[in-house]
Parts: sequence; C-alpha cells; structure tokens
Amino acid sequence: MSATALNPASQPELTVRIKRLAHGRGLDLPRYETALAAGCDVRAAVTEAITLRPGERYMVPTGIAIAMPPGWEAQMRPRSGLAAKHGIACVNAPGTIDADYRGELRVILINHGAEDFTINRGDRIGQMVFAPVYQAVFEEVDELDETARGSGGFGSTGV
Repeated sequence: MSATALNPASQPELTVRIKRLAHGRGLDLPRYETALAAGCDVRAAVTEAITLRPGERYMVPTGIAIAMPPGWEAQMRPRSGLAAKHGIACVNAPGTIDADYRGELRVILINHGAEDFTINRGDRIGQMVFAPVYQAVFEEVDELDETARGSGGFGSTGV
C-alpha cells in the first residue's frame, strides 16, 4: 500500500527506513492491517515464549530499528484487542521514538489482567503511529495572559 495514496495533498509523504536485526529474521515487517489504519502492527521478536504474570512488565524486542526524517516521531501504542481481552497495555503509552534514535524498537508491555499472558514469537504486540513534531522556541516572560480557566488544574473544569 502506498503512503501517498492515503495522504491528503496537504500532508507530506513519510519514508521510514527500516533495518531488520538478526533476531527479527523471518518475522513480518510492520504493516497496516486495513486500508485506513492509523497504526502499523509490530511483532514480538522473542526467541522463546515470555510469560507476563499479573502486574509484571517486560520490554519486548521487535527485531527492527528505524530511521525517520527530522520533524517526525513514531509513537508506540497498545493494541486495543490485547487490552480489552487480556489487560495487556504499554506502560508508557504512547511511547515516543525520536527521529535520531537508531536502536532496536522495544514495546514495554504490562499485564493489568488477572491471569498470566504469554507472548510468542511473531505475536502482534503494539502498533506504531507516525506524527509530525514541532520543537518549541521558549520565550521567558514576567506574566502570562489571563484565561477563564487560569491556573485551575486536574478536575477544575468539572465532571
């Protein structure tokens, strides 16, 4: 599937270079499972099954490394089916992969469920979404403009 076919004319095309690592050989590369999917599934590149007990977390290897152009990030997110059926989530969702990172992608999974969960080689364990990034320029000021909310924090806008 071509990235250009799905990107509106106002969106830049994104080319992501991908390197398959030795322990990722034989696994599918990330791919979009449906024509309009926002995230592409990544797979577990474990050499043997890993069992996550309730409350445990594990950095699951994917067997791939990527390179994106400046101005982009990849976000690693949980798969909704794993969350709904088994209570499996990403600890730091979404996890940010910076454009200058060249190491192996890993998905930090946690078992929030009540039963052990087994991760097998090739299991779809996360989904990766690409997003543009803007780096801010910070300007120190003595005062900020007033708003209706002001400094109201968590829960200040009601239920």
